[in-house]
Amino acid sequence: MYSHKLLTVFLHLDFIRMAVAHCMVHQIPASSFMLPCMSPNETSVIPLTTGVVASSPGLHGEHGTAETNSLVLVAEESFLCCLWSEIHANCSLYTAGMETKKFTSSEISSLAPQQTDLSWNIQCWTKGDLELFVCILKLSNKKSYLNGEFKINLLYVLSELSLEDMSTGSLKGNFMVTPCNCNGSGKYECHIPSLKLNYTYITWLNVINGVTLLQSPLMLVRPINIVKPEPPLNLRLEMTDKGQLKICWSNPVLTPYPLQYEVKFSGNATQNAWQVVEIVIETSLIIGNMLVGSSYLVQVRCKSLHGPGFWSDWSTPYNLNTEDVMYFPPKILTSVGSNVSFHCLYNDKNKMILSKKIVWWQNLAEEIPERQYTLVNDRVSRVTLFNLNATKPRGKFFYNALYCCNQNRECHHRYAELYVVDVNINITCETDGYLTKMTCRWSANTNTLLVGSSLQLKYYRNSIYCSDFPSIPPKSEAKECHLQRNHYYECTFQPIFLLSGYTMWIEIKHQLGTLESPTTCVIPADVVKPFPPSNVKAEITKNVGLLNVSWTNPAFPNSDLKFQIRYSVNREEILWEIFEVSNAPTRSVMIKVLDLCVVYIVHVRCSGLDGLGYWSDWSKPAYTIVQDIQAPLRGPEFWRVINEDPIRKQKNVTLVWKPLMKNYSLCSVCGYIIKHHTSENITWTEYVTNGTTYTYPWTEDAHTVIILAVNSVGASSMNFNLTLSQQMSTVNIVQSLSAYPVNSSCVILTWTLSPQMYVITSFVIEWKNLNEEEQMKWIRVAPNISKYYIYDHFILIEKYQFSLYPVFPEGVGNPKTTDEFIKDRSEKRNDAGLYVILPIVISSFVLLLGTLLISQQRMKKLFWEDVPNPKNCSWAQGVNFQKRMDIL
Repeated sequence: MYSHKLLTVFLHLDFIRMAVAHCMVHQIPASSFMLPCMSPNETSVIPLTTGVVASSPGLHGEHGTAETNSLVLVAEESFLCCLWSEIHANCSLYTAGMETKKFTSSEISSLAPQQTDLSWNIQCWTKGDLELFVCILKLSNKKSYLNGEFKINLLYVLSELSLEDMSTGSLKGNFMVTPCNCNGSGKYECHIPSLKLNYTYITWLNVINGVTLLQSPLMLVRPINIVKPEPPLNLRLEMTDKGQLKICWSNPVLTPYPLQYEVKFSGNATQNAWQVVEIVIETSLIIGNMLVGSSYLVQVRCKSLHGPGFWSDWSTPYNLNTEDVMYFPPKILTSVGSNVSFHCLYNDKNKMILSKKIVWWQNLAEEIPERQYTLVNDRVSRVTLFNLNATKPRGKFFYNALYCCNQNRECHHRYAELYVVDVNINITCETDGYLTKMTCRWSANTNTLLVGSSLQLKYYRNSIYCSDFPSIPPKSEAKECHLQRNHYYECTFQPIFLLSGYTMWIEIKHQLGTLESPTTCVIPADVVKPFPPSNVKAEITKNVGLLNVSWTNPAFPNSDLKFQIRYSVNREEILWEIFEVSNAPTRSVMIKVLDLCVVYIVHVRCSGLDGLGYWSDWSKPAYTIVQDIQAPLRGPEFWRVINEDPIRKQKNVTLVWKPLMKNYSLCSVCGYIIKHHTSENITWTEYVTNGTTYTYPWTEDAHTVIILAVNSVGASSMNFNLTLSQQMSTVNIVQSLSAYPVNSSCVILTWTLSPQMYVITSFVIEWKNLNEEEQMKWIRVAPNISKYYIYDHFILIEKYQFSLYPVFPEGVGNPKTTDEFIKDRSEKRNDAGLYVILPIVISSFVLLLGTLLISQQRMKKLFWEDVPNPKNCSWAQGVNFQKRMDIL
């Protein structure tokens, strides 16, 4: 069985090789042709040996294989097959040894009357989608011995070469087989899909009828030469700038070459009387105004302008019967800031309105000024709208309506529609830190876009940099963008050319037309967003006390960078401060900060030094650690509390001090060193690790104490000292001490000093509540003041004790103590104010009294002017006007 299959393959391949070698390949024309197969007397049709299969594993095509158990036409002497077209016929005599003889025209004529065994009417073409090769076979006649169904296969071999350049070696590849299906009425249809338009296809037909197989001669075709385009689309009426009407259409899609068009008209839709008017190469034909308003129908078809090919089918008929008012165009889609024009042809009750009598209204609410009109001709008026604004939606309407009206302001109900869309879409791009891809983002206001609009990013790449005046180029590519959650569209270019200029714009497609946003040109090298610096570290330097920030630069880009350091005290409410570094070759910077003993949080980011591109994201945070920067600046302030032990006849001194603030301790205190020096010139030190008190016995006449603060760096160099002296404790220089309460949180302490010869270094104020067992509080104040405001929580009905100690270099003097608040302090403080206010009050009273007296005199004169004087009236003499006279 396998040997039989192999034999059949060799027969087919040998047939192809010999046919090509003897130039027996016939060109498939761009028209129908006949395929008759004749058997001269010396030939006969014999069956192939049972079991021989006309296919093998090497013959499997894309759509099927040759039939098994079929018969081939084997010539005992010779056989004859012809290709007949409308113009000529090609016939060849094939011998059993594959020798060929080309017949002359006279010989063909002598063969024509012979009865053919089988005759087919064939037409082949490439469909308008350029994807499918189609052959239709219709049976014309057959001999009586060819009974039953036919099985037809189309076999083909594909080659990049023309027939002249083709060798038999190029045809040794596998041939492909596609079956031809019967669709009724004796018609068979064969398809070759996935065409390569400019390749050469060598084909032949195998016709199987029962036990008989007939094989056609070889046929050659290039699919591009027999294309049957799709019919033109979208027939419509338009108007030229000169007011002439024209019939327009759109090209069928996927035409790889220029087309020519044939236009025909029919004056009566009920009669099939078509007249071809003209063949044109444009997609429009001026028809004038004579046919407008008639019942003419128009159809258009197309074919290749150059070379062979089929005419397409006729387009759908278009009726030229017009309406009363025609607008050209009836709808316009345009962008903000543009200028547009509408034409109007007004036919009122079969009477044409002259163009000079036409007025234009917008939305039936606003008459368009006459200066915007143009009289194109006697019948056509044009209006032009300038610098358009975006149309605002009015309910469900997203357009402005333009009406063509007569001079009486009577407007037809038909109108033109104007859609104005804001296409100012901002496109931003950024190149990643690896310099391998560029991401572009853009956002469109969907409220201003028409329903049904689709948006697409288009771009064109210049070989290097951007042009000075970027514009939309004739060739462009589309980029797929995806809508993100933040309502932005995002698309990625990868790989990229860093120095190329990418000219981009957004194309807005709608059924009314296509709009483009303004172009923007981006060079990937200019929009780099670097990766943030890494290995960021932050610390407060010792001894110097500066914030030291260090980092590692990103690997890309290699150009110079500038940096921003963002730092803040790490707390609940972050207040960032920014420090910028133009160039940091050492990858570190020192920043002066106010507080050295807090935790700082620090971020770093970078950008190109030339100002192009973007700042990187902030780096991961780095935190400082609170540590000792240097030895404390000074020791703590301290005071003493003396407790006498009468039993032991001894004084114990307790030193108390306040915790050292961080700005003095820098930044912590691990202990205190207490230095003692007595009048006997004995010195020693004590170390206190915890607490803020220290007690020691006082037995000498004079005892000086100094307290040093200690941290991990060292001990304080500036310190307070206090001398306790038996002699100086009796010195009285404070003459008086008074306490005046201001409110529950403030008490004023004043004092006076007696003339003295001692130098005072400071005062120490002590106070405590005598009614409660609370700890004594104290504060050191300057020596040159005599009044001090003490802020604390005071209960004014309680009893407090205030003491004032003068401190001398030689020791602490005798204190002045008071345990009473002076209640009339507020009255005394108001005495000076009273002296000022009292004269003002008295003066105002005197002025008011004088005003009343003057007013009284004027009232008397006004109301008593007509009262008679008793001295001048006889009847009034003797009458007592002060005595009440009762009316009886």
